[in-house]
Amino acid sequence: MTAEPGSLRELLGSQQVFPAGMPEFDPGAAPDDPVTLFLRWLETATGGAVPAPHVMTLATADDRGRPSSRVLICRDVTDDGRWYFASGAASGKGRDLAVNPHAALSFFWPQHGRQIRVRGTAVPAGGQASAADFLARPPASRAEALIGRQSEPLGDLAELDRAFLEALDRVSAAPGLVAPDWTLYALTADEVEFWQGDLDRRHVRLRYRRAGSAWTTQLLWPLARRFRRVLACRIWMNSRIRAGWPGQARAEASCRPPRPFGQSL
Repeated sequence: MTAEPGSLRELLGSQQVFPAGMPEFDPGAAPDDPVTLFLRWLETATGGAVPAPHVMTLATADDRGRPSSRVLICRDVTDDGRWYFASGAASGKGRDLAVNPHAALSFFWPQHGRQIRVRGTAVPAGGQASAADFLARPPASRAEALIGRQSEPLGDLAELDRAFLEALDRVSAAPGLVAPDWTLYALTADEVEFWQGDLDRRHVRLRYRRAGSAWTTQLLWPLARRFRRVLACRIWMNSRIRAGWPGQARAEASCRPPRPFGQSL
């Protein structure tokens, strides 16, 4: 069934974007390095009913600049500003990184209205670290990696079941077996941005940039220039409405953004 014209836009526009009671973020009290802040936010997420806070999106691009993204698990974060993830070197992401090591990560924790964006270069962390990562995984995960062939065409699910059972037998027979192309990657961050949502769209964005062995910080505008007046007006309008000001309709009319972007605010 095809949706009526405009109904999908209305459906999307009616969805709640931010929850009430989001954590506050004071960028003036932020630490000197992004890893410390990341760990603080991660601790808040793990204790605040955010499901799978260790899940992130990895974006890569091939040698022609064509981007790809996928969701995977963050394996570790170290004090020197490296985020770790793992995959087979023959996978799509592995092939991309072999020709173009520039990559980006993003964490999204909607229950807290928070995003973290990490940008840098990703390279293999070495054979020993990759083997240790592989052996730390549960048997089913190791069996899946031993099959390989990620993203190749699959004839049917029965073929997958046969290959998985064979690989699981190999794992049981040789617990120390490591998939030859299994690779732990370390993404060394050049830039890390922390984004805190706000119900009035007064989002707080703080960017860290690597400067040698240290980091610099910079606040960023949350909206395009044309919407800054609208943002300020709406914050003012909401404060008037809370105070019982009678001119709500007039204020709402004066705060309407220019078309066609009105539905995005």
